[in-house]
Amino acid sequence: MRLVTRGDLDGLTAAVLITEMEQINEIFLVHPQDITEKKIEINADDILANLPYDPRAGMWFDHHAHTIMPEGEYKGAYAVAPSAARVIYDYYASDKLKRFSHLVNETDRFDSADLTRDDIDNPQNVILLGFLIDPRTGMGGDFRAQFTSLVERIRTKSLTAVLNDVDIREQTTAFRRDDKDFKEFLIANSKVHGKVVVTDYREIENAPVGNRFLIYTTFPECNVSLRIQWGPGKKLVALNMGHCIFDRSCTVDVGELCRNYGGGGHRGAGGCVLRPMAANLAIKIITEKLRKN
Repeated sequence: MRLVTRGDLDGLTAAVLITEMEQINEIFLVHPQDITEKKIEINADDILANLPYDPRAGMWFDHHAHTIMPEGEYKGAYAVAPSAARVIYDYYASDKLKRFSHLVNETDRFDSADLTRDDIDNPQNVILLGFLIDPRTGMGGDFRAQFTSLVERIRTKSLTAVLNDVDIREQTTAFRRDDKDFKEFLIANSKVHGKVVVTDYREIENAPVGNRFLIYTTFPECNVSLRIQWGPGKKLVALNMGHCIFDRSCTVDVGELCRNYGGGGHRGAGGCVLRPMAANLAIKIITEKLRKN
């Protein structure tokens, strides 16, 4: 079977759990909107995890609050939960998965942004791994190959051993080294609109590697962020929005707002992609809706 998921910590943990329980011979990483717009060929041999529902799939697991639910029966599980990994872990309820309980617990924290300031300033263990593989961090490299490799490594080695692998240590060094540069980059390329901080990456080549939650400690007066960047090949403009994880006073349902533009997410975090010709007007409208709270 093929596992179709997204390339982040929740997708990684979901892949570890499902690969333990099912005969998976390929892992395919996609953007959620690729499923929504049916750009990916899906069939009964596919398992979708942490992605919108597609009736063509053999199994489906998701946890997003604004998911459009199937009308009939389906194989798999859905629940509004801190992570898709949690939904999968509870679905199988297998002794085989108990050794991954800490990984699932920490994935819950990371995916629901239940983090401390120390997790932001000095991430460790699973939280550190979450930042390293998050595409929004910008580590680069052959991401798909590393993702698949990490699934196998986490299944066969301790997390401590995985974090001590040469490639992970090199990425950790780069991640920590670039933190200062990334903070300076955020200050130089962000604009504050009321309590909204907007960071636009589109004119920047080779932006420094950075922790996506650092925006909230850099602009503590803001309670919601909007990040704008090019999608692959500059064919689409990707927007990511999120409530400040330390100031939860923003009243906008970000997932619902993103859903209006073909995306989705949770109340506190979401994303969508826009066509370049329409992007600037949509960004102005979205920024104003966020500013009004």
